[in-house]
Amino acid sequence: MEELIRITPDKEKAKSILKMVETTLEMIQETNQSKFPSHVTKEYYDVVRELVSVLLLLDGYKTLGEGAHKRMIEYLEKNYKEFDSTEIIFLDDLRVIRNKITYDGFFVKEEYIERRKERLLNIVKKLNAIINKKM
Repeated sequence: MEELIRITPDKEKAKSILKMVETTLEMIQETNQSKFPSHVTKEYYDVVRELVSVLLLLDGYKTLGEGAHKRMIEYLEKNYKEFDSTEIIFLDDLRVIRNKITYDGFFVKEEYIERRKERLLNIVKKLNAIINKKM
């Protein structure tokens, strides 16, 4: 892909990022999700983003700068057919909501994350399975 930077795949760095993902998931579990739904939403997005970055890393790519997160989702769509169009749209919508939270002070309601949690965790599980095959 033309908008990606070619790098040497790095399994050790991938393992380190995966450890961070584990601790973030642990933190989410310990966070009062009804009190902090916007923060939990951001953290779930970060988990997915980091897992996609691990895939890129293992494939020998990275993204930088403006639009990097969008390119990551596009990379996933183009290169990992395990994800259908509804999952890609879901991830891109999550990216947009995360940006609103981060840059505009947007607050989501508790129901937002409740309705999406199972789907998010399934995507996390699918990403982890793909990563484990590559490691």
